[in-house]
Amino acid sequence: MLLSMIPCTQAGIPDGVLNVITGFGPTAGAAVASHMDIDKVSFTGSTEVGRLVMEAAAKSNLKSVSLELGGKSPLIIFDDADVDMAVNLARMAIFTNKGEVCVAGSRVYVQEGIYDEFVKKAAESAKNWVVGDPFNPRVQQGPQVDKKQFERVLKYIESGTREGATLLTGGKPCGDKGYYIEPTIFIDVKDDMSIAQDEIFGPVMSLMKFKTIEEAIQKANNTRYGLAAGIVTKDLNIANRVSRSIRAGSIWINCYFAFDADCHLAAIR
Repeated sequence: MLLSMIPCTQAGIPDGVLNVITGFGPTAGAAVASHMDIDKVSFTGSTEVGRLVMEAAAKSNLKSVSLELGGKSPLIIFDDADVDMAVNLARMAIFTNKGEVCVAGSRVYVQEGIYDEFVKKAAESAKNWVVGDPFNPRVQQGPQVDKKQFERVLKYIESGTREGATLLTGGKPCGDKGYYIEPTIFIDVKDDMSIAQDEIFGPVMSLMKFKTIEEAIQKANNTRYGLAAGIVTKDLNIANRVSRSIRAGSIWINCYFAFDADCHLAAIR
């Protein structure tokens, strides 16, 4: 954050316009959310803390609030998709930044016509994903942010196996030191399993099959989150129909993580 202010200063923004305040939620965060002279608050974090931010805003000066409280984003891949492109997109959507991305495509739905081929290629692709020292230019995935998150991800992996999903690849710590986790893919995942419903915030993909467009829409919307979604198809009619039916704030078609500074990132719910 401090480094990001350097270009702003170089661009001519006066000192004091942008400020970085460090601290913890109960002190710094609470002070910002309840301050009478602050007109807008944008918060990214847990649903629990998001409620506290909105409550503080309401009890102070009714300041405008934007909340980004996590996601369990679906990536829907139709039969007509280029399988190799779709595999690369799905891999990037969940394993980028070791899965610690709010909009990560952690639920991947693949239409039955290409499902078997996709599963095979996805497993091979995950095994080729390079995990290690993030300062190494060859490395694609570094360690989880801390021990607590490392252990949390591993517990979700254990719950996936316990609840009946099949571990396709990964699922273990990577190496003897650090908080590294192998890129992990589950198949035979049911919609009510923890790995399909909870935001894991780690390199864990839940891979599921669907038959019809209607089924894909129903499965994609079967979540308490509504942050983002992805659609992979060559048929513009399918893309338009599905994008209008999915409850998500940002929906990407044949791409993922496509952001623009002029576009607001927000969830439907």
